[in-house]
Amino acid sequence: MVIDAVPLLIRSAGVKNYLYHWIAALRRAAGSQIIRTCPHLDALEPLNHERSVAGPWTTSAGLATLALSNYTPLPVADWCARGADVFHACTLRRNPPRRVRVTATIHDMTAWLMPELHPAANRQAERNFADVLRHADAAIAVSQSTKDDAVRLLGLPPEKVTVIHSGVPDAFFDVPPDAAAAVRKRYRLERPFVLFIGTVEPRKNIDTLLDAYESLPRSVREEFEMVVAGPIGWAAAGTAARLSNVRYLGYVAEADLAPLTAAAAVFVYPSLYEGFGFPVAQALAAGAPVLTSNVSSLPEIAGDAALLVDPRSTAEIRDALARLLLSPDLRADLAARGRRRAQQFRWDRCAAQSVHFFESVCGKS
Repeated sequence: MVIDAVPLLIRSAGVKNYLYHWIAALRRAAGSQIIRTCPHLDALEPLNHERSVAGPWTTSAGLATLALSNYTPLPVADWCARGADVFHACTLRRNPPRRVRVTATIHDMTAWLMPELHPAANRQAERNFADVLRHADAAIAVSQSTKDDAVRLLGLPPEKVTVIHSGVPDAFFDVPPDAAAAVRKRYRLERPFVLFIGTVEPRKNIDTLLDAYESLPRSVREEFEMVVAGPIGWAAAGTAARLSNVRYLGYVAEADLAPLTAAAAVFVYPSLYEGFGFPVAQALAAGAPVLTSNVSSLPEIAGDAALLVDPRSTAEIRDALARLLLSPDLRADLAARGRRRAQQFRWDRCAAQSVHFFESVCGKS
């Protein structure tokens, strides 16, 4: 089979994270000879969300091939899929191959549910991808919540969509204490801290989080620092400016994410919508007490291992933060629950289920 890996060549967050680890896990499960990619990627360079995981030539050729596929009548996707039983299309692909079975992964439906929070280019890409999904032989949804939204909004037959939860890199499950101490020193995090990780963009609800933190009693804010990590996306200028009032780390290297997460006193993620919520699953695995939203897929992923709040309520976020920060016993209980919950989100488990999915598509199981 061939996996459309073009998102690995561009600046991207969740989809890139998914593809990078999913391809590696699928190759461990089924072998590199079975799991091919378009463009051809023998060995992936270290994951970096800000740049391509391939060299300049492969990156340029891959993006040029995508453009030819999307904007010309040439059967480029069929060339990419030659010899394969299945072509797994990515969200950037307008014209998948016509001579093989086509599948795809549905990551979220936020551009449909909250179009006002997305640039026009994102909304158009999602409309194009919807056409691919409607004609695909089958699809993976990364959560039951995402499947339900896709079925309702796009009219997809429920039996066409299989829920397979994404995974968490192994590094998050066993962070050595000295690694957490080293990352605290590297970023000069001297006080206990509340951590948010994610692209700074409207859906992540940063302004409400900052309002909640700023409304905590002064004594709590003096003890616990607010730390925000992640690149500036399409955030409003006012949101970006407010980050100067807290510890804003910007883009954090992938190798630092697990120890940074494990070092947090509380991990907070009041997103307005998530298809899966990688930062929450990763925080559960790292043993960070989690506070997150009670909407979309987040209750499905967090289970009983997090405090859930209305993300549009500053008061609820503030009160839950205060409750966590002032109760070491509650933090310890949630940390233990989170580690147990996160065992459901192993990439090898995701890969095994995905292999079964592809075998079913091909009529082999």
